[in-house]
Amino acid sequence: MGEERDIDRDKDRDRRRSGRKRSQSRSRSKDRRRKSRSKSRDRGNSFGVEKKKTRGKNSSRYWDVPPVGFEHITPLQYKAMQAAGQIPATLIAAPGMAPVPVVGSTITRQARRLYVGNIPFGCTEEEMMAFFNSQMHNSHFSQGQGNPVLACQINLDKNFAFLEFRSIDETTQAMAFDGIIFKGQSLKIRRPHDYQPMPGMSEQPNSAVSGVVSTVVQDSPHKIFIGGLPSYLNEDQVKELLMSFGQLRAFNLVKDSATGLSKGYAFCEYFDVNLTDQAIAGLNGMQLGDKKLIVQRASVGARNSTMAVPVQIQVPGLQLSGGAGPPTEVLCLMNMVLPEELMDEEEYEDIVEDIREECNKYGVVKSLEIPRPIEGVDVPGCGKVFIEFNSVIDCQKAQQNLTGRKFANRVVVTSYFDPDKYHRREF
Repeated sequence: MGEERDIDRDKDRDRRRSGRKRSQSRSRSKDRRRKSRSKSRDRGNSFGVEKKKTRGKNSSRYWDVPPVGFEHITPLQYKAMQAAGQIPATLIAAPGMAPVPVVGSTITRQARRLYVGNIPFGCTEEEMMAFFNSQMHNSHFSQGQGNPVLACQINLDKNFAFLEFRSIDETTQAMAFDGIIFKGQSLKIRRPHDYQPMPGMSEQPNSAVSGVVSTVVQDSPHKIFIGGLPSYLNEDQVKELLMSFGQLRAFNLVKDSATGLSKGYAFCEYFDVNLTDQAIAGLNGMQLGDKKLIVQRASVGARNSTMAVPVQIQVPGLQLSGGAGPPTEVLCLMNMVLPEELMDEEEYEDIVEDIREECNKYGVVKSLEIPRPIEGVDVPGCGKVFIEFNSVIDCQKAQQNLTGRKFANRVVVTSYFDPDKYHRREF
């Protein structure tokens, strides 16, 4: 019995020893596997030879490679600029193809939207999208498959819409449709107020659309001012008169924002700039009803860049035949701001600050008034700027320096104003 207990004890001891060895063996095996995985990960993160063999040429060709034109900035700087909207988010294009901004990117949204004014009453968002998509394809402005216009929002109360395009380039090209006729009405196409130009992106369309007359007449030596127009003449009638001399590039009949009626003057430019002098000679002094047309170049020194005497713009109803009228301490500035620009509070304050700062260079500004539009109310003098100076001399100095200057790319027209009417707000 004693010998059997000794044998059993020896067997138990041997089994325990054997168990410990197997446990140690398993532990060592686990350690080896962990070390092996760790080494594998280390090799993968080091961009070593083994990693390059498995990934091929894609491992280092695109990571942190700056886009063309941005080689001088770091990837972090590029990413920060892109997040701030200073660089459009783009897709990698096929070789030989230009990058197309990402469809629907919130970063580029403000650069992919257009304001469309004077839309026909009762038109639907679907009709607007279908019309512009069709025009984009017909004019070969579309840069890919599918429709360039992604969305449309219409404000029927205020008679305007916003179009959203899929790319910035296509949005810019669509600016060429400014003045296009849709359901019998000439559309006004503008950038939104919150638009910020993208670095390196074109601001103007690179081609014109045949038969479309722009509603924005850019300041140039060939811009023509037409004054003395009877208020009952509408856009089509004035345009027809002007087009008897040739095809127009741009035309704008200035209207009262509250009533929508003509203010009696307009601006235009011909496609063939050689027609400018012919049109001025043929139209200036023409009798229309009880009025005579006043037609001349709108810009200062337009005929000859060496001219020292500025062209005096004459606006009907403002008695500018003898210059700006009898000098007073109140100056009226016209053709500077549009009523829609005065609706935004922040933009209005910026305009007031800019004008006040400039006028203070010529004398002490006592007060400044810019009548703003009010929905449903006919606001007198809306869109004009009135500045009251401390003296007539200061006002004269400002009138001489501001006439013919440009404000927001518009030629400034000036006239002295009756102080009593100014204080009674009879604008």
